[in-house]
Amino acid sequence: MVAKVAVQAAREALRTSPAAFKVPSGPRSWPRASARVRDRTARVRVLVELGYPSDIGAQCAAVRRQVVSRVKELVGMDVPEVAVGVGRLHSEQLDGERSGRVR
Repeated sequence: MVAKVAVQAAREALRTSPAAFKVPSGPRSWPRASARVRDRTARVRVLVELGYPSDIGAQCAAVRRQVVSRVKELVGMDVPEVAVGVGRLHSEQLDGERSGRVR
């Protein structure tokens, strides 16, 4: 339950980001999350796909804030730790290309 809320919260945070882009949906869609729950506390790991170039640090911070807020609001758990990893960077310059360099 906590991981599902974290995924939705990450989507919300990234949707409002200035560098937001449409992430394809499907069984292997992004973001992904896992959670470890002990008592009424959750430690969450979120893996996201971000646009590039962009302020990656600011986007990760926004994901952290939203995950903490939504898990507290919807599940009633404190989240002292949210580890955000970047699984993929998406570049509009490379859309449709299998390989190449961004100039």
